[in-house]
Amino acid sequence: MGILVYMPTFKPRNTECARALRREASPAERRLWRYLARGQLGARFSRQMPVGPYFADFLCRELMLVIEIDGFSHEMRQQADEARTRAIEAAGYRVVRFTNAQVLGNAEGVALEVQAVVAAVRLRAHP
Repeated sequence: MGILVYMPTFKPRNTECARALRREASPAERRLWRYLARGQLGARFSRQMPVGPYFADFLCRELMLVIEIDGFSHEMRQQADEARTRAIEAAGYRVVRFTNAQVLGNAEGVALEVQAVVAAVRLRAHP
């Protein structure tokens, strides 16, 4: 009788697509990234990370938090966005959405809202 060894299955990520999405980031995504980069708001976020068949704009693995920036095209695809949100939430993430207009008009205010969400999630995790 031989020894049974468990080998985890490797799921390749579509890194080329993620790189392209980062290169082609919208002005709103670039502006918010200035606040999210390097853990400035109390949590470390990554850009364009795969969650199931989708790519989250900004994702914090530690807090299971996704920040999405919705541009004009999202107004035309509300049902698709709702399905996307449900799928990301089904993977265990909390999704917080902002519009391009919110980020471009008041990036600092959006950053403060993200910081408040991060603090609330941390508080719930460690009361």
